[in-house]
Amino acid sequence: MDTATCAGADSATDLEQFLTFMLGKEEFGVEILRVQGIQGWGPVTPIPHSPDYVLGVTNLRGSIVPIVDLRQRFNLPDQEFGPTTVIIVVKIQGLGQDRVIGMVVDGVSDVYSVGRQDIQPSPDFGGNVDVRFVSGLATTDDRMLILLDVDQLLDDAECAEVSAAAAAAD
Repeated sequence: MDTATCAGADSATDLEQFLTFMLGKEEFGVEILRVQGIQGWGPVTPIPHSPDYVLGVTNLRGSIVPIVDLRQRFNLPDQEFGPTTVIIVVKIQGLGQDRVIGMVVDGVSDVYSVGRQDIQPSPDFGGNVDVRFVSGLATTDDRMLILLDVDQLLDDAECAEVSAAAAAAD
């Protein structure tokens, strides 16, 4: 067992795998079991009256999928999309059912195995910092990974709003 990536885990069942990606200089992670696929950046169909961070929708294998710009969602500075910009397609739970969304990120980084005991809860920064998107923090290979709670990217009302706007545009 590679102790560099699992930092003291007793068995493979104590490990969680995360696909990591970059937004600026920060590395974020999402549970690998939530990832449905990765595709290069391509144009999307804008949806009127959707939140600013929802760039629009795209057709992925016959399904209409909302595309969320994580830079805008997290209030990070805008950056031009480049050759490493990708859409990570993930499964979220909203409105009592599983849904699929795409997350626009600057680039995919790696897959890390992290011991459950090595995942720290997100710190309490007080009322000024929104940590609802963060499920925890982990350190691996001398890097701090910000682990996302993808279910928080679109709440039930936002899921309903985007779904209704997509249906109206269809």
